[in-house]
Amino acid sequence: MMDYITVKWLHILASTFLFGTGVGSAFYLLFASISRDVRAIAVVTRLVVLADWIFTTTTVVIQPLTGIYMVQLGGLSMRTQWIAWSLALYGVAVACWLPVVWLQMRMRKLAREAVERKAPLAFSYWRYFWIWVLLGIPAFIAFVIVYYLMVAKPA
Repeated sequence: MMDYITVKWLHILASTFLFGTGVGSAFYLLFASISRDVRAIAVVTRLVVLADWIFTTTTVVIQPLTGIYMVQLGGLSMRTQWIAWSLALYGVAVACWLPVVWLQMRMRKLAREAVERKAPLAFSYWRYFWIWVLLGIPAFIAFVIVYYLMVAKPA
C-alpha cells in the first residue's frame, strides 16, 4: 500500500504528462497542419500518435486510479462535489480524446501516403483535422477545469 504523498506525487506527475503531452501535441500538429508542408505533417502526425500511445494512454489510466485511491486514503466521498465534477469533466475529456486517437492515426496514414505519392494531402485529412480541432476544444476546457478543481478543492 502506497502512502498518500507518493500517490499524490504520482497523480500530479501523471496530470502533468497528460496535460503537457496534450497541449504540446495539439500545438505541433495544429501548426504543422496549417503550414501545409506535407513532409512536416507526416513527421508530426507520426510523433503525435507515438506520444499519445506512450504518455497519454498511460496517464489516462493512472490519473483516475491515483485520484480514486487518494479519495479513499483521505476518507472523502466520491459524492463530494468537486470530486464528482472532476470525474465527470475527466470523462468528457477522455470521451473527446478517444476519437482523437483514431483521427490522428488516420491523419498520419494520409500524410504518409501523400509524402510517398509526392501529392497534396487528401481532402479527408482536412475533414479529420477540423473534427480533431473541434474535439480538442472541450477536452482542453475540461482539463483546465479539472486542474482547478484538483488544486482548489472548493467546498
